[in-house]
Amino acid sequence: MASRRLATWLGAPWWIIQLATGAKSFVDNPLIGSAALNRRGLHLARVSLAHRLASWRRQRLAGRLCLEDRLAFDRDGIVEIRDFLAADEFERLRDALLSNEFEAREHRQGDTITRRVAIGPQMLATVPGLSDLLSGRRWRGLMNYVAGTRAEPIYYLQTIIAGTEGEAADPQTDIHSDSFQPSLKAWLFLTSVADDDRPLTYVPGSHRLDPPRKAWEREKSVTVLESGDRLSQRGSLRINSTELSGLGLPQPHRFAVPANTLVVADTYGFHARADSDRPTIRIEIFAYCRRSPFLPWTGFDLLSLPSLAERRAIWAAAAIDWLDRHGWRRQHWAKVGRKRATDQ
Repeated sequence: MASRRLATWLGAPWWIIQLATGAKSFVDNPLIGSAALNRRGLHLARVSLAHRLASWRRQRLAGRLCLEDRLAFDRDGIVEIRDFLAADEFERLRDALLSNEFEAREHRQGDTITRRVAIGPQMLATVPGLSDLLSGRRWRGLMNYVAGTRAEPIYYLQTIIAGTEGEAADPQTDIHSDSFQPSLKAWLFLTSVADDDRPLTYVPGSHRLDPPRKAWEREKSVTVLESGDRLSQRGSLRINSTELSGLGLPQPHRFAVPANTLVVADTYGFHARADSDRPTIRIEIFAYCRRSPFLPWTGFDLLSLPSLAERRAIWAAAAIDWLDRHGWRRQHWAKVGRKRATDQ
C-alpha cells in the first residue's frame, strides 16, 4: 500500500505535464480519467482548446490548398479526389510498389492484419514518382491544412488483409474518433475498393465540435471508465450508429472508390472500417500526422527536416523494438521479413 502511494506521488508531476500534450488515455493518467475533474470540465476544456488552436492554424494554412478542396473539407471533414495522379504516372507508381519486396511489419487486430512498410530513403530513391507525389503542391497543401501543421506526415505502404478465419471481430469496424484532437489520416488507394471490400466509412460533418458533440464528449469522459470498452478507455471513443442522429449527424458514408483515389480525413471525425462477409485485401499509400494539439505555430518541427522526416518511421519502430526488449513498452508491429504488398 505504501509503495502504491509513493508511486502515485512520484507520478503526479508527469500526469500534470501530460495535460498539455496529446495524451488521451483515460486509463493511464488518473487526471485525464478522473470523473470528478471531467464533471468540472477538464476533458472538455482540453478538447475545446485543441479545436480552437487547430482552427487558427488551419486559417493560416488555407492558402496552401485550392478553394474546392478547402470547402469540401470544412463542410465534411474529409476530401475525396478521384484520378489524383495522371493515369500513366499512377500506373508506374503502382507497378513499382506492388511488384517489389520490402522489409515489412504486421499488426493483427481481431480478424484483420495490417502490414506496413515505412516509406524511407531507400524506397523514395528506387520507386519512380513517389518522391514527386509526396512533395507535390496539392498533396502537401491538403496534408498541411487537414493536419493543421506544416510538420511532415509519416508515410507507409499499407496492406489491410481482413476476414481471416478463426479470429474475433476487427475493433476498427466500430465507429470511433481517434483522439480528442483534430488529426490527419490519408489514403491513396493503389487498388480499387468495392462496397464489400471493407471500405473506409466516415460520418460527414463529425469533425466539428458543436454543442451536441461537446455534451457527448463531456458525458463520455465522466462514464468511460465505468462503461466504456477498452479502446474508448484509451482515448479512442466509440459511438453507436443509433447515437449519431442524436448529435444531428448522418450515417457513415462508405468510400467505395477506384484505384488512384486520394482520401484525406480529420480523424477526430467519426469513422470506421466497414465490415464484410468475405476475406478482403486493399493496398494504399497511408499518411498519418498527429502533432501536439496545443502548439500555436504551424511549423518549427525539426523532425520535418528532409534528412530526418523520411527516416522517422524507421527510427520509431527501432526505438520501440529496443523498449520492448527491455520490458518497458510492447512492440505490436512484428517484423515479417521481405514481403510484396500483394502477399497474403
